[in-house]
Amino acid sequence: MSRLLPFFAFLALCGLFGFGIWWNSSHDQTAIPSPLINKPAPDFALPELYDPSRTVTKADLLGKPYLLNVFASWCIECGVEHPLLQAEAPTLGVTLVGYNYKDQPQDAKAWLEKHGNPYAVLMADLPGQTAIDFGVYAAPESFLIDAKGVIRYKRIGPFTPEVIEKELKPAIAALKKEAP
Repeated sequence: MSRLLPFFAFLALCGLFGFGIWWNSSHDQTAIPSPLINKPAPDFALPELYDPSRTVTKADLLGKPYLLNVFASWCIECGVEHPLLQAEAPTLGVTLVGYNYKDQPQDAKAWLEKHGNPYAVLMADLPGQTAIDFGVYAAPESFLIDAKGVIRYKRIGPFTPEVIEKELKPAIAALKKEAP
């Protein structure tokens, strides 16, 4: 029996390995729950990217829902997501707010000039301090914030057509049902 012990240990390890592969392939790795869902968005005051003498605050954005999209010129996945945001922004029914994260202003401007600017509002967070308050892991991330400034949805990673159809648009429709 003691000669079979290594064999059974090997089978147990194979089983654990197989379970790990199944678990990772069957669960959305971007679905990290946010403790901020259904809580007020953090207060912020960030400079506009194109006019740093002007500041965008949370209070400035209250009154209608918006999608806050965290992006950067150095972010490869942001480049994957960006054409989709450009195409979908006019049809979403919410304001698209750009949040440039830990990016040199000249790099962000050049990137937007090259790829297009779908954002109605565009602010910059070069030091990344406000991103900490939002719980940003990395770019891209997006937050759907209602008219009262409450976070209703968070996406970590790039949007895909499927995610926009199955998650974002229903979340936006739910906001419209809540509106008075």
